[in-house]
Amino acid sequence: MSTHTVLGQEVQMPVRIRLARAFMASYLVPADAAQQLIDYSGLRVLRLPGGRAMCSLVFVDYVDGDLGPYNEFGVSFMVRHHTADPAARFGDIRALATNQAGVLIHRLPVDGDFTLAAGRGIWGFPKELADFSVRHDAGERHGALHQDGKLVVDLTVQQGIPTPQRRNTTSSFDAYSHIDGVTRCTPWRMEPSGMRARPGGATLALGEHPIAAELRSLRLPRRAVMTSTISRLAMTFEDAVAI
Repeated sequence: MSTHTVLGQEVQMPVRIRLARAFMASYLVPADAAQQLIDYSGLRVLRLPGGRAMCSLVFVDYVDGDLGPYNEFGVSFMVRHHTADPAARFGDIRALATNQAGVLIHRLPVDGDFTLAAGRGIWGFPKELADFSVRHDAGERHGALHQDGKLVVDLTVQQGIPTPQRRNTTSSFDAYSHIDGVTRCTPWRMEPSGMRARPGGATLALGEHPIAAELRSLRLPRRAVMTSTISRLAMTFEDAVAI
């Protein structure tokens, strides 16, 4: 079991999040535009039919965990696993269907100094400080993110229908990150409950911040392909490995 020192405090691995809650909107965007945005990572976006890629916007409220309470906003892309055979026929579609794809965390603003230092120092997550106004406890979820006095995003997600609860709801996948010229892979395990989902269901406004300009470059469609809310979420993060 490894240990990291963050701002004078010891953090033992794996890091456990005992309770969080989240809402998310996912969009199909032009794969070429998404690839251009993430070329810095050396990874390849998962290419879906119609020349599309999956981009997700998520607000997470970390209520109880090893890094303390904080808010987080993520911009992520579904990507090919770094070990995948690029010549495999229908490999991208098969990876998505079998939950074998990876997720590149492209942007990750937070509102806490400790989680910022831990995220960047332990996993290489691109965390940066921002201001949050979020509502997780209503049927209509809402999150607004500001940085340097400028609006980044304002996202409202309508509550969907309950998703079937399997006996074992644990899902594992690899999260990718890139800072300081290094791409890393982190095993990430999630145990969600109280999930609701629906097609569409998102209202998104973009501000004048550079991150908003990035999202505009993706030509996000007016309608999300899917939205979801999670009322109870446990997570475990292992040590990162440089690839």
